[in-house]
Order: sequence, then C-alpha cells, then structure tokens
Amino acid sequence: MLAASSGLLAVAFGAFGAHALKGRLDNYALGVYQTAVDYHITHSLALLAVGLMCLWYPQASLLRLSGIAFAVGILIFSGTLYVLALSGLKWLGAVTPLGGLALMLGWGALAVAAWRLPAQ
Repeated sequence: MLAASSGLLAVAFGAFGAHALKGRLDNYALGVYQTAVDYHITHSLALLAVGLMCLWYPQASLLRLSGIAFAVGILIFSGTLYVLALSGLKWLGAVTPLGGLALMLGWGALAVAAWRLPAQ
C-alpha cells in the first residue's frame, strides 16, 4: 500500500511539475524538482520490490529495514527537494543529504538481505 501510494504521488507530482510549473520556475528550480520526481518514482518501485520480497521472506528483518529506509529516504530526499524548488528555501539543501543516506541504507540493507536469502 505504501509503495502504491508513493508511486501515485510521484506520478502526480511529475505531472504537476511538467504542466503547472513550466514557465513559473527557473531552470535550476525545475531541475531540482525533476530530480525529486526521478528519485521518488525510482524508490517507490524499490519499495514495491521490497514489499513483494517480504511476502516470501517475512522473517528477513533486513528487508523490513530496507523498506523503512526507502520510505524515510523518499520523504526526506524528495520532500526537501520539492519544497526547495517551490519555495526557494536554500537551507533545505542541508537536510536533503540525510534523505540520500537513508536511500543508500535502503539499498545496502536490500543487498545484504538478498545475499542472505536462501537459494531456491
């Protein structure tokens, strides 16, 4: 449910950016907004994959950690970039890397979890 909701929002934000923000934001702000959308949709799909893997391997705590990290990373990384692009609040750029770290944690936890999963 979280992955589907996140994906829906990513598409909605992407459409909003492509149609409502063109001509209202400068190229820099549009680029920041597009980066937020790109990471948002990519990590929504990663969150979906983790959710599906959890159905087959519910005991894999690293999979759950990966999903939590992806969700937090989307919220912080993409969220701060959306607000930065729309508001111009430059100080948010200092918070954005925390979201990037959460996304990297998600990928790292997923990699280790996949390594540890039993071969089928």
